[in-house]
Amino acid sequence: MLAASAALGGAGWLLRGTVGVESAQAVGSAPPGLPAGITPYQRVFENWAGEIRTDQLWTCAPSTPEQIAQLADWARSAGWRLRAQGHRHGWAPLTVADGTPASAQVLLVDTSQYLTGMSLVDSSTVRVQTGAGMEELLGFLGQRGLGVAACPAPGDLTVGGVLAIGGHGTAVPATGETPRPGHGYGTLSNQVTSLTAVVRDPATDHYVLRTFDRSEADSAAFLVNLGRAFLTEVQLRVGADQQLRCLSRLDIPATELFAAPGSAAASGGRTWADFVNRDGRAEAIWFVYTANPWLKTWHVTPSRPFAARAVSEPYNYPFSDNVPKPVAELAGQLVGGSWSLAPLFGQLQYLVATIGLTGDLTDVLLSGGLLRDLLTGDILTHLLADGLRSDLWGASRHLLQYVRPTTLRVTANGYAVLVRRADLQWAVSEFTRYYQQLVAEYQARGEYPVNGAVEVRTTGLDDPASSGVPGARPPLLSPLRPRQDRPEWDTALWLDILSFPNTPGLHRFCRDLEGFLQRTFDGSRAGLRVEWSKGWAYTADAAWADPDMLGRVIPDSLRAGGGPGWDEAVATLDRHDPYRVFGNPFLDGLLR
Repeated sequence: MLAASAALGGAGWLLRGTVGVESAQAVGSAPPGLPAGITPYQRVFENWAGEIRTDQLWTCAPSTPEQIAQLADWARSAGWRLRAQGHRHGWAPLTVADGTPASAQVLLVDTSQYLTGMSLVDSSTVRVQTGAGMEELLGFLGQRGLGVAACPAPGDLTVGGVLAIGGHGTAVPATGETPRPGHGYGTLSNQVTSLTAVVRDPATDHYVLRTFDRSEADSAAFLVNLGRAFLTEVQLRVGADQQLRCLSRLDIPATELFAAPGSAAASGGRTWADFVNRDGRAEAIWFVYTANPWLKTWHVTPSRPFAARAVSEPYNYPFSDNVPKPVAELAGQLVGGSWSLAPLFGQLQYLVATIGLTGDLTDVLLSGGLLRDLLTGDILTHLLADGLRSDLWGASRHLLQYVRPTTLRVTANGYAVLVRRADLQWAVSEFTRYYQQLVAEYQARGEYPVNGAVEVRTTGLDDPASSGVPGARPPLLSPLRPRQDRPEWDTALWLDILSFPNTPGLHRFCRDLEGFLQRTFDGSRAGLRVEWSKGWAYTADAAWADPDMLGRVIPDSLRAGGGPGWDEAVATLDRHDPYRVFGNPFLDGLLR
């Protein structure tokens, strides 16, 4: 499936249809006694990378928030469970588990069809239903001169999905930068000023819609809820839009960009921490088995620089979003079993990025025969025809959203390292040193468990003052919730490794890496938390499966430091949904 998806640029995944209740293809009987106005249909649930795929599950698309409360009452009495779903752009089994059978008493609730309304409350607050897409929300704000400091790169995410997992972008204040009102540097969840959720009313024992102001203590459990609650609408604080300049470069070796602080390689002013301090917003994409990462930096720039290319829409890297034929074909060979082609695949991706960004053909001319053959004259002409993309300028959303559904569908692990900003370079150098060592060890044994890229980003933590609500608390389950006992940890280093699912040895590689991260960022100089939407809790054979990570390490990472945290969040969510209508077996085991 993945080879076909790569060749189609992902279109194959988007073309899956639905099966109506009266269809001869329907599996089993429809859920009995659904509330009036709810029409069920069956649909296969498949997540972003295809790792989670189910039988045809009963699904519905409520047209009003009130119908979700009615569905919750029905589910409680019928013994079913409700799972919110949007665009399914995630990796972890927070909605449903892989292989969930059609006989499972679970009803998927698609919010993306009708629960998409949005409006301005005032000049700094937007009201948005949780099924609205991030692309649509940022477009709505942009038309009104508003925006956010940072956001996830994909546009095909629902607001509810982003909030549920603590979605984020990459941004901290640059040295000397004064944060603007309405702009926060943590999760989007931290920008919530009020939220409406479906909860049990203890007076009537029925599920109802209830609005929580951010100043209410219970709201902190809903802001990042992992799908253990159902939000229908939120109000978000936003700020005046900012014009950004995005510069891409590929001339800095990883040995310099990620050099250990104090080393000779780190003395030239071109380290990760140098760019973060200078620009505040940075991302590195480091294709495996290559020397130089693709570094992107964004800098607040009110007027277009002469050399910059002005852009007026998002998704400005067509060579990445619309997979070139050679990349798709080589990806097909990889997932077809030729895993030893991973070094060639990494080098090909790097060359395509170099041509698309800079138009520089030097590396192509110097590359080996096979790489040169893959990049034929027609492909080079196509890449160059798109125009150069290394220096872009425009409104924030046009530069912050740059991942389409048509990009390669890879799986990803994900972690946040909470650290002093002064220790940021130390943290990234420790990670990249071990990552290179691990790749080399596996390669020496003839194993190639990684065939994608490393992604590195940096954000601030969740400062509740960014919401503008007096008495607000940070989201309890957010990876970016500050540690009360470590106020100097003011920065998060985000680390992701991308690879095709089912790559032999991938889970074992991620287990080895996860163990290193736990040992290195053990709470003494820095702390480790998982990125909820990605992969974590690895055994040698699976993700989301290590019992010690699930039962102790992850909960303790959000208990450490004193103050409210994991246990309060679990208790609050249980109190508002004591029947666990909004849950699944995986969450039952994790949130206990």
